[in-house]
Amino acid sequence: MSGAGAGGRRGARERALSLLYEAEAKDESMDSVLGALPVPPDGFTVAIVTGVDAQRNELDELIRRFARGWRLERMPMLDRTVLRMATFELLHRADVPTAAVISEAVELAKRFSTDKSGRFVNGVLSSIAAEVRPGSTSALAPEQLGELDLLDDPDLDDLDDLDDLGLLELPDDQG
Repeated sequence: MSGAGAGGRRGARERALSLLYEAEAKDESMDSVLGALPVPPDGFTVAIVTGVDAQRNELDELIRRFARGWRLERMPMLDRTVLRMATFELLHRADVPTAAVISEAVELAKRFSTDKSGRFVNGVLSSIAAEVRPGSTSALAPEQLGELDLLDDPDLDDLDDLDDLGLLELPDDQG
């Protein structure tokens, strides 16, 4: 997978989630996990996992500030990993629209974690985005959380389709 388009990035995020989860579950370094792979992951996946690994203290500090009532260590590991990935993108990947970061993170949480994880991830990331990307489209309204299942639709294969659904706003040069 090239990682260039939205579909490629979606797959790259899933791969990054599994690699970060593996490293934490096995208490191994990211270099060790990446080095053990028979085929190296695509560039976007590598950028996410190495970025999260390098910036983990910064990411955890920010997540702790906005996860009211939750200690980071008590969160489900998948939620914590998704939050780290998305927070990294919000802070260090200005090329990715805010709403795309949040919607993809919510979808990962809904698909792989607990029933309430999507709303929890949305709330924490929306608060983080309001601080680190002021003025950008950030929060998904509760009614839009149900629409995220549409991301699995094969006809929705790029950011323009999400824009058409009102899930994000694209600058004119990307639409």
